[in-house]
Amino acid sequence: MIRYALRCAAGHDFESWFASADAYDALAAKSMVSCGCGSTEVTKALMAPKVAARGNRLSTPTTPIETKIAELRAKVEAEASYVGPRFAEEARRIHASETPETPIYGEANLAEAKALIDDGIAVAPLPFRPKSKAN
Repeated sequence: MIRYALRCAAGHDFESWFASADAYDALAAKSMVSCGCGSTEVTKALMAPKVAARGNRLSTPTTPIETKIAELRAKVEAEASYVGPRFAEEARRIHASETPETPIYGEANLAEAKALIDDGIAVAPLPFRPKSKAN
């Protein structure tokens, strides 16, 4: 699917979705793209793409669930230590009382996470990726 900003001969601006760029071209060639005013003289208008800035994937929440995820992220980052790819190792050390019990978060692959759970170590996935050092 592709969305185009369009303009009719009467100067009205509007947007519409198409299956593909080729689909738009085929419909426009047959005068099958029309404005609400009825004009079929329609051209593509200049449009800026909506691309998330690198490292800004969870920028401004726009839905209630995004707001809750952003709040959770802020709480985790404020109250837990990021241990990166050493998460499984650090979780095992805490579970074995080799290091003080402290909240941690990090990264683990599926096999590591399953092994932790199988060994009775409580872990849970987070609904966001940890910020990289570049963020």
